[in-house]
Amino acid sequence: MSSINYSVIVPAFRENGNIRPLVTRIFGALSQVNSPVNPAEVEVIIVDDNSRDGSVETVESLRREGYNVRIIVRTTERGLSSAVVRGFREALGDNMLCMDADLQHPPEYVPAMLSSMSPSKQFALGTRYAKGVQIDEGWPLYRRVISNGARMLALPLTSASDPMSGFFGIRKETFLKARQLNSDGFKIALDLLVKCNIPNEAIAEVPFSFGVRAEGESKLTGKVMLRYLEQLAELYWYRFSGLIVFAALLLFVAFVLLARAMLSSYGGLDGKAQSRY
Repeated sequence: MSSINYSVIVPAFRENGNIRPLVTRIFGALSQVNSPVNPAEVEVIIVDDNSRDGSVETVESLRREGYNVRIIVRTTERGLSSAVVRGFREALGDNMLCMDADLQHPPEYVPAMLSSMSPSKQFALGTRYAKGVQIDEGWPLYRRVISNGARMLALPLTSASDPMSGFFGIRKETFLKARQLNSDGFKIALDLLVKCNIPNEAIAEVPFSFGVRAEGESKLTGKVMLRYLEQLAELYWYRFSGLIVFAALLLFVAFVLLARAMLSSYGGLDGKAQSRY
């Protein structure tokens, strides 16, 4: 039996209708003759937030059919980012991939994403903004505007072309170096890029065409977007707090020196005025 070198993490909530096509398409892509990854070395982990929608039974059925998939049901935790972190912590593979359950991240790209990771490429990023990549026409205009706006706001934090992507991979040893991860954040990939201090040359970007949701409802809400802005503020402080404190100290010193100069100037003028009398 082959050892597990790759783990695919799928956070899910009420995604039972997508689990079977997702898993079968992943292993179908891995089983192609031109796949760079051996399917026997891959596991799929569904991290479910206690959906109670038949997801557990679907995974059990897939396991009986021979698919290497398991499910973690969380009953006391909620949230996308914390689900990804939980999956990464329990993964057996050294190369870990995160993807959505809704099939917007095409499973046919999984072999390329997994194989792009190596000791020199610590992070794999599925990018929607590479040259020639097209986003599905069914994706609403407002979603495109939000995605581009969110990407622009993150530019000072990372040079990655698509840090908003939920289709990404990371090496286990790099993930374990992360400190102060925000499990309540909206975009865990951005959090990892910043807090693992991943340089641009260690990122492997894999262009992919973004699809439309197959079943279920979108998780994008106003509350989620507000949480992203809060996450950005936290990341800006994490990355630039030293510079901010240094700039504040410089301003304070400059203010003190200016105040002393002004007081000395006034003192000199008073002395001259008194000497006249």
